[in-house]
Amino acid sequence: MNEPDMPEITADMSAAQASFERDGFVIAGGLCPPEQLQRMRLSVERDLAAALAPVEYEADVAYPGAPSGREAPGGHTVRRLLDALGRDPVFADWACCSAMTRWARGLLGTRRIRVVRAHHNCIMTKHPDYSSATGWHQDIRYWSFDRPELLNAWTALDCESRDNGGMRLIPASHRAVFDSEAFDTDRFFRSEHPPNRPWIDSAVQVDLQPGDVLFFHAAVLHAAGRNLTERRKRAVVFSYRPESNRPLPGTRSAAGADLDPERRACV
Repeated sequence: MNEPDMPEITADMSAAQASFERDGFVIAGGLCPPEQLQRMRLSVERDLAAALAPVEYEADVAYPGAPSGREAPGGHTVRRLLDALGRDPVFADWACCSAMTRWARGLLGTRRIRVVRAHHNCIMTKHPDYSSATGWHQDIRYWSFDRPELLNAWTALDCESRDNGGMRLIPASHRAVFDSEAFDTDRFFRSEHPPNRPWIDSAVQVDLQPGDVLFFHAAVLHAAGRNLTERRKRAVVFSYRPESNRPLPGTRSAAGADLDPERRACV
């Protein structure tokens, strides 16, 4: 019998858990139904057309390939539509639905979870011409919680591949302990550091179809190139934590109340 705080584990979830624990990521193919996918796409296109705040522009991050400033050509290319949960109920519907929370509970190993509002909680876009490349990094570098038990859920609204800046991940990097020289001052994984090369050489390209959800540990090293196609790429990204894994007081992670998916309320 399962403990009260443990989710029900089925055979398919058991296999997914094993893959997640080994590699740090797993793909739930076609998890998002077509009608839900289309509702989110329509909302994204409406907010992109209006550049509805809060917005992060490519020029703001200054990554390779980004415009040099907002007044430069392409300076108002949107990188992220922030606060997805506050934009349209369609995003909270998806973040809190039984399909998503079943996976989140299973992979985190607990029934009591929260949708994190301070991190991710956004629509990621990659536009032709002015998209930037993101170097190897762990999301946990920005985050402050009691424990590194944090799960990201990346829902592809379009096809994703190397050509349009799809993600690459390094299997098992969430379990690694790296030396003090592994990361630069901005906490990017240094490609020129010799001990890092075998890790980078082991990276895998993750190709996604619309409606696929990539679940990955917040400590997995990942990177993405520029969009070299003629079509924009979009994805909806949420993060989950066990209820007991609380943000550290006074940090960005504690900036706002997180969402209880069962009650659909911030707590």
